[in-house]
Amino acid sequence: MIVRAKPTLFEIAFALRGSILPRIIWRLAAMTAVSALAVWLTQRWPGLVGQLSATPFALIGLALSIFMSFRNNACYDRWWEARKLWGELIIACRGFARQTSTLSAPEREPMLRGLIGFTYGLNARLRGNDEVVAIAPWSAGVAADRPNPTDAALSQVGDRLGRLMQDERLTPIHYSVLELRLGELTHVQAACERIKNTPLPFAYSLLLHRTAHLFCLFLPFALAPALGWWTPLLSVIVGYAFFGLDALGDELEDPFGEDDNDLALDAMSRTVERELLDAMGVRPLPDPIAPVRYHLT
Repeated sequence: MIVRAKPTLFEIAFALRGSILPRIIWRLAAMTAVSALAVWLTQRWPGLVGQLSATPFALIGLALSIFMSFRNNACYDRWWEARKLWGELIIACRGFARQTSTLSAPEREPMLRGLIGFTYGLNARLRGNDEVVAIAPWSAGVAADRPNPTDAALSQVGDRLGRLMQDERLTPIHYSVLELRLGELTHVQAACERIKNTPLPFAYSLLLHRTAHLFCLFLPFALAPALGWWTPLLSVIVGYAFFGLDALGDELEDPFGEDDNDLALDAMSRTVERELLDAMGVRPLPDPIAPVRYHLT
C-alpha cells in the first residue's frame, strides 16, 4: 500500500512511486508508435483513412468509460471490504486481550500467542505463502497436513477456553463472550477467503480489456487527419486514462497481493503482534513496519 502525504504539483507531474504508469509504460510506448504510424500514413496517402470520423470514437469512449467505472467500483468495493475485515480482526484481538486480563499469565499467554499465529497464518494463506511456517513461532502443534492450518490455530485457542471453563477458571458467561470473539475471527477468515477465491467474472474483465485495447489502437487513425503530429500526444493521454484504470482495477481486484496498491497485511499483522505482546508484558516489542520508498507491505 502506498503511504505518502498529499502530493504537490511537482509530485503530481513527476511522481512514479505509487503511480500506475510503470505498469502501462510499454502499452503507451506502443500506442505512441501506432499514432506516429497513423500520422505518417495519413500524410503519405491522405485518402487512406480520410473517411474515418472521430464521432463514433467519442460515443464508444463514453460507453467504455462508464463500463470501466462499473468494474473499478466493483474492484474498489473488494479492496475496501478486505480492509474493513482486517480492521475487524484487529478489534477482535484487542477485545480478546482485554477480556482475558483477569486470567493468570500461564492461562492467558498461550491463547494470545495463538491469536498472533492465527493472524500471521491468515496473512500467509491470503498471499499464497506457507501457513504452517508462519504460525509455528506462535502456536505449536499445528500439523502441516491440516487442510486449514490457520483455522486449526484458532481452534487451539478455542480448545484452551473450553478446558478453562471445565476447570471452572471461566464462568459460562465469560466463556461465551470470549467464544464470540473467536467467532468474529472465523468470520473474518471466511470472508477474506471469499474475496480471495472469487475473482470478478473472467468474461467481464476480458470484454473490458479487449474493448479498451481496440479503442486505443484505432483512435489515432481517427484523430490523425485533423490533428496531424499532435495525434500521439492526445492518444497517449487517452491511453493513460484507459490503460491506467484498467491496470488499477487489476491490482484492486486482489487486495491481498503485494502490488503497490494492495493492503499492508504485514504491517497490520505486526500491529496485532505488538499489541498482544504488550498485553502479555513482553519487552522489548518489535518495531512497527515502516514504509520503504512510500510502499507499506
